[in-house]
Amino acid sequence: MFTTRPTLQGTFGMVSSTHWLASQSAMAVLEDGGNAYDAAVAGAFVLHVVEPHLNGPAGEVPILLAPAGGEVRVLCGQGVAPAGATIEHYRGLGLDLVPGTGPLAAAVPGAFDAWMLLLRDHGTKSLADVLKYAIGYAEDGHACVENVGATVETVRELFETEWTTSADVYLPDGRSPRPGELFRNPALAATWQRLLAEVAGAGDREAQIEAAREVWRSGFIAEALVRQAGRPTMDTSGERHTGTLTAADLASWSASYEAPATYDWNGWTLCKAGPWSQGPVLLQQLALLPTELPAYGSADYVHLLIEGCKLAMADREAWYGDADAVPLDDLLSAEYNAARRRLIDGKASYELRPGSPGGRDPRLCEHARVVAPAEPGFDPMGAGEPTVARLTADGGTRGDTCHLDVVDRWGNMIAATPSGGWLQSNPVVPELGFPLGTRLQMTWLEAGLPNSLAPGRRPRTTLTPSIALRGGVPVLAFGTPGGDQQDQWQLHFFLAVATRAKARGGLDLQGAIDAPNWHNDSFPGSFYPRGMRPGSVTVESRMDEAVVEELRRRGHDVTVGDAWSEGRLCAVARDPEAGILSAAANPRGMQGYAVGR
Repeated sequence: MFTTRPTLQGTFGMVSSTHWLASQSAMAVLEDGGNAYDAAVAGAFVLHVVEPHLNGPAGEVPILLAPAGGEVRVLCGQGVAPAGATIEHYRGLGLDLVPGTGPLAAAVPGAFDAWMLLLRDHGTKSLADVLKYAIGYAEDGHACVENVGATVETVRELFETEWTTSADVYLPDGRSPRPGELFRNPALAATWQRLLAEVAGAGDREAQIEAAREVWRSGFIAEALVRQAGRPTMDTSGERHTGTLTAADLASWSASYEAPATYDWNGWTLCKAGPWSQGPVLLQQLALLPTELPAYGSADYVHLLIEGCKLAMADREAWYGDADAVPLDDLLSAEYNAARRRLIDGKASYELRPGSPGGRDPRLCEHARVVAPAEPGFDPMGAGEPTVARLTADGGTRGDTCHLDVVDRWGNMIAATPSGGWLQSNPVVPELGFPLGTRLQMTWLEAGLPNSLAPGRRPRTTLTPSIALRGGVPVLAFGTPGGDQQDQWQLHFFLAVATRAKARGGLDLQGAIDAPNWHNDSFPGSFYPRGMRPGSVTVESRMDEAVVEELRRRGHDVTVGDAWSEGRLCAVARDPEAGILSAAANPRGMQGYAVGR
């Protein structure tokens, strides 16, 4: 099969990420004797520098890790709502949705502490060792990908008139970053250099990492973040608001480990973060599949996956969140999904149809019950996080996401999806060189829902990395940017890998990534203004025209997009019997790369 790139194979180590500099920095750590976790931390901090329109240190990250010979664990880097982030407070400001930008949308930042916890518990390198790559690119410069400058241009007016600290970084001399020219962020480099200087005398490797966590929580970084949250800031409501983040919120939160949600399918075990993420959507889509699948890529196949996705996403809307009692066992049970499967017929559904797991009555927010329309000018090619920073009339912007996978020669494996804290989410904190995040926009300002805004509760995130096992052994780590589309694109990728595996030579990762992809928006979006397009399907123009026409005959509202516009997957794999490692990366967007040997 022709692919855009080869599936890389080797025995030493493999990295795949959404930017080549992050992939190569992570590989440099492996070459220097570090393990997969050291490499992932170094790569993640480089992603903050080279993809600032896609993620930042004050964003969030769910991490799945599979230590060699150990159990798969989830490391949650999703911060909670601050103590002052109550529904009453936001309603009192005249809001019916959490703004999509500005400090009111900021949860407690989670990414930095998660990476520190990973480095402390599973890494071998010092903090200085893993930060030096990010510091170098921030201080000495890097050649920006085109979308950095394009993103800045969409928010130029906002930066010049309101978010002037962002203009100082991203519009030096009044110019946005240009491809082929070096771009620097000296404030960010200075932040990490000051952090290293402050923790240098703390003791050994682990003591320095712990000291860095304390600086983030209560030192100069925390003080700057709280000051920024208190500054009136223009947001998507069209008004200037201050945030709710306090020093106490920062000091009291830390990243944490938990067991993954899992599902067994045809000899594979899929591991995901729990229902505070959308991860179980991938598991339920598998549970909804019949024993025998239609021919891969046929109209029957695509229709089946679209309609199953609609049912799983409706259940996400009714049941997922950080509430105490998410009935995940029932949602993934064979009996429940057999009944749900019977709802799929030969026609496209235009209804939002959550189920009743365990006989419970589903509850949808008012916004979903009235079938929220897409906003004017809705772009089906870039709903939610996939849109790289569109600026709306009210100053609203959207960001995107990164992904990073690593496997090392010892068999350690990691999949992580960093996001949030985009340059277009909040003004740059002038003392630090990066902004706050906006993940609270995914919560509802209506009480009693699994995903209601509530102090101390995580917003339900779309971020959803994956690790797959065969025979109880981790063999595949993968993920993608893409907001609500992430577990749609990942399902298509995984089924392509699992059902079209080579008889010899391992998994065809690149072929599965390159295969034509699609998504639907038939459910409330997770990002402000939470629009939906019932019956919609967006496909790449490389999809067979006969399949497209058959989908339309079945009632699907099909949009044909560009040839390479759907899905931006990364993946690494390990064959424990042959000792072969492999990796592949998405060619769409021309910046994701795999590297290894």
